[in-house]
Amino acid sequence: MEKRVFITTFEEDSKSYQAFSELKQRHVKKEVNIEQMAVVINSKKENIEIKDFMDMTGPDRTSRGSIIGILIGILAGPLGMLLGWVSGTVIGAARDAREVRDALSVFEQTLSMISPGKTGLIIIADADSRNAIRTYIQDELEGRLLQLDLELVMKEIERARETERELQKEARKRMFDKDK
Repeated sequence: MEKRVFITTFEEDSKSYQAFSELKQRHVKKEVNIEQMAVVINSKKENIEIKDFMDMTGPDRTSRGSIIGILIGILAGPLGMLLGWVSGTVIGAARDAREVRDALSVFEQTLSMISPGKTGLIIIADADSRNAIRTYIQDELEGRLLQLDLELVMKEIERARETERELQKEARKRMFDKDK
């Protein structure tokens, strides 16, 4: 079954926690089918960090190793900081929201949604839940919502990991290359 990643933000940060709690209850009632969900904050000091997390797929209920945990790990690392700088520049220069959306990668889109100082909610759910989640987030809580295909997110994560490996390899080479 097709899976979606939902990235949400609200004017009031407390609504991220409210949505987390309510969507957890809706999952239990089988109104939505959520795999993972996390309240995250984009703090100015720490970059993006997980504040609350749920994994409804099995006994391991920690964010470590989860898809959301891996996504946040990339965003919190040096690559994420670089992307944050780039997306801020792109967003500031663009006039049309569609132009921005089309120009940004998964990571840049996430950082543009959950800007520094803001709290957001990241949800992984099946595609059949998208209307219920959209209605709740946008109509009931008046939040912003970005939907991404999980397969696309996974490809971006793998590309980012490969980029990080290449950057680490190049950094080691330069650090220990005494001929330059």
